[in-house]
Amino acid sequence: MGSDAIARPLLDWLAEAKSAAGEVVGVFTQPDRPAGRGQQVQVGAIKAWAQGRGLPVLQPAQLGEGELAQLRQWRPDVILVMAYGHILRRNFIDAPPLGTLNLHASLLPQFRGASPIQTAVACGGPSTGVTLMRIVPELDAGPVAGSEVVPILPLDTAADVEVRLAAACGPLLARTLPELAAGRLKFSEQDHARATFCRRLEKSDGALDFSAPAAALAARINGLFPWPGCSFAVNGQVVRLGLADTVAGPAAAAPGAVLGSDAAGLLVAAGGSVLRLRRLQRPGGRMLDAGEFLRGFPIAAGTVVPSQPMPPLVSTAPFPRPPRG
Repeated sequence: MGSDAIARPLLDWLAEAKSAAGEVVGVFTQPDRPAGRGQQVQVGAIKAWAQGRGLPVLQPAQLGEGELAQLRQWRPDVILVMAYGHILRRNFIDAPPLGTLNLHASLLPQFRGASPIQTAVACGGPSTGVTLMRIVPELDAGPVAGSEVVPILPLDTAADVEVRLAAACGPLLARTLPELAAGRLKFSEQDHARATFCRRLEKSDGALDFSAPAAALAARINGLFPWPGCSFAVNGQVVRLGLADTVAGPAAAAPGAVLGSDAAGLLVAAGGSVLRLRRLQRPGGRMLDAGEFLRGFPIAAGTVVPSQPMPPLVSTAPFPRPPRG
């Protein structure tokens, strides 16, 4: 059960490791939806994978009795869930004899919720990972069978880390699925007191407050790329940011003041330190390295970029669910 392209390498691994990992008997994924500038209905990556192998695919907008009956006809030993987008009821969770397991893209109990990859990068930590857990009614709170650690490098964006997390699912399942089949896989309760939560991201999360430390701003810019993307307004135009880091030394200027540029990026004062913007995009243009961007869209030293409040991305309690509709 999966809808996001992050689950595609997992499916590739299952197909290649068929003799050891078992056989995929069916796929659940979200309905086809419009995408791109033309808003044309497109087949998702998971559906395309299944169709290419002649596997049955179900795409319910909601999971009901008909889908449960079809699932039981497939007689799976285990359900693997990754980035599916539906909340599973107990009758679905309990359908396979070996249970329903979720691959969550964080090192639980950190970053339970909807945006663990972006939030892990945006928080500036050195690593994240994939955790295999049993699904329970409480959000990402089930007992854990294992995890695979993935580094977050200094110039990684969320898109870079997502690729590594997707690749980490194979080694994790290679260790755990044979143990599950043999009845030897052990699950351990999470330390719920250490749990943190993230939420579904919104466009407004791309705001930047230049009074924050440069390292925090760089991490947020990289973590929120490509979606929702951080940006600021300059000369009446919104400039999107694709990559950032910091420069050593203090910034003797007001937060948001442009200090000039170096060979790698545009330099902006931030919280007493220096933020370096390495990749930028003007309206209607492409994301460019800073040097190329500034040749076509110069930003003079002394320009002050306005700050905006930055909505929190992490909480020690679950975020309220947004209203439907």
